Amino acid sequence: MRHLQTLQLIRDVARAGSIRKAAEDLNITSSALNRRIQAFEEEFGTQIFERLPRGVRLNPAGELLMQHIRTQISDLERIRAQVADLSGERRGHISIACSQALTPIFLPEQIARYRAEHPRVTFSVRVRDRADAEHDLSTFSSDLALVFEPVHLADFEVIKAIPQPVTAVMHVDHPLARKPELRLRDCLDVPHVIPSAEYGVRHLLEMATNGRSLKLNPVVEADSFEMMRQYVLHERAVSFQIPIGLRPTRDPRMLVREIVPRDIRHGLLLLGQMKGRTLPVASAKFALQLAGALEAIEAG
Repeated sequence: MRHLQTLQLIRDVARAGSIRKAAEDLNITSSALNRRIQAFEEEFGTQIFERLPRGVRLNPAGELLMQHIRTQISDLERIRAQVADLSGERRGHISIACSQALTPIFLPEQIARYRAEHPRVTFSVRVRDRADAEHDLSTFSSDLALVFEPVHLADFEVIKAIPQPVTAVMHVDHPLARKPELRLRDCLDVPHVIPSAEYGVRHLLEMATNGRSLKLNPVVEADSFEMMRQYVLHERAVSFQIPIGLRPTRDPRMLVREIVPRDIRHGLLLLGQMKGRTLPVASAKFALQLAGALEAIEAG
């Protein structure tokens, strides 16, 4: 285990970018930490850090080693979880990177449901845009990702995918609320609020307007869907979101309407993990629960 402890120290130094700062965080002296790093480098046969005037950073050898460290730590956590499962009492920690739309309703419900059966399992939820969520998987910062319209998918192993339409969110008294069919042009002809460029909904809006006479001309652009939802209650504006972040709509003043699919295509909400990784027991079981919940939403 001392070998693993040294690997964890290397990981902490790499994260901090400084031996001194990592030592402060770990409550040890920087000289002691530096000696551990140097002893490892001597045993390893090469340096793994570049020493800079204001800190350190991994060199190419260190980057390769860091991939090994992440795998080692992840595998140990998986084995610990499997050992705990032998006693019939599931333990562990589940980390999730997710699109913002999943945090108000869907994920709180699913986490509470899982913890009702396995109260010793803890969670961390990190709100990430569609590129950063994939990065979290590749660096082992997160076990699972729930992301709308991911960017790359190179290292993304899809567990479950469901389509999500882009819906318009408005006050119940908005003039568009009475239209029998809602077109994207209708929404863009009135004051509208759109998410910032890193979000999947914005990506779909840009694809729908590209090369057409339609134009995005928002009165507000924001990186918070909660802010956008609340804004339309104060001005006769329209915002855009996917249904999973709005179901059920609890504010009686708010109306959610789907835009006709021929105007803007449905996006994909993907649940996934890093390709080729064997998840810890708790994370794998939670992934199955999430996949079942998403399947139920898709069915209806």
